[in-house]
Amino acid sequence: MAIAQPAASTDPAPNPSPGEIVAAAPREAWVAIAASDMLVMDLAPDAAGKPRRVVIQLMPAQFSAGWVSNIRKLAAANWWDGTAIVRVQDNYVVQWGDPDGEDEAKAKPLPDGIAQIPESDYLTVRDREATTWLPAANGSYAPHHGMMAGWPIAWNADHAWPVHCYGMVGVGRNLSPDTGSGAELYTVIGHAPRHLDRNIALVGRVIDGIEHLSSLPRGTGPLGFYEAAEDRTVIRAVRLATDLPPAEQPRFEYLDSKSESFARYADARANRRDAFFNIPAGGADICNIPVTIRKITQ
Repeated sequence: MAIAQPAASTDPAPNPSPGEIVAAAPREAWVAIAASDMLVMDLAPDAAGKPRRVVIQLMPAQFSAGWVSNIRKLAAANWWDGTAIVRVQDNYVVQWGDPDGEDEAKAKPLPDGIAQIPESDYLTVRDREATTWLPAANGSYAPHHGMMAGWPIAWNADHAWPVHCYGMVGVGRNLSPDTGSGAELYTVIGHAPRHLDRNIALVGRVIDGIEHLSSLPRGTGPLGFYEAAEDRTVIRAVRLATDLPPAEQPRFEYLDSKSESFARYADARANRRDAFFNIPAGGADICNIPVTIRKITQ
């Protein structure tokens, strides 16, 4: 049954929805994402011949700096060109990289300068000035949750760390003490797997084109790995946005998590009071208060 929509009105709603709050946010509440912080991944066209582009925003320097540096070097070397989506596990992750990465004799050599990052770098020091505490989002995985410079984080008395929400991008690895190089990446396509927090490096988030990953056929092998090469989706190219011609560089901005508009938006996500809802929940998981990101088309 269709849900009836309220009649159009020029008067603001007494209890605006999260979307209405975002739509009304003033221009100064938005922060541009630098082209140098975006990774552009072009997959082989779909069955109908349509292009498939995925844009990833890389994390700022206070998070996972060593892995992000490796990723920049890999992109500059065109290392991912010709690699593939190797794993799609339902309600969990999509993973990509070298299909022969586990075979030393066949694995694609990494470019020079790729560093091995210590496990201690899974954690960071919280920038208090850049942090927005969201008391309504606190849960069982950490004492505190909030946003730091537009990224969802958790923290305790000593450290802070980014969290595994939908669309977040992490680094594949083998057993500890291995932490992964950044050559093998994954993105979350299901319920937030928060048990991975502090166990794997998070390096970014998909900000456009997630549908090209989440809609792929699920792998039939263990953990969703594809068993046949023809089932994999080929990666045509991965580039930093700054390496694309200016006309092709994507442009995005996010709602500043320190803004008054974001505070109202977060409250509305945790306490839905707009017309459809009868009972405000009184809280929300940190991953259910996503930072709004919008594409600039002109």
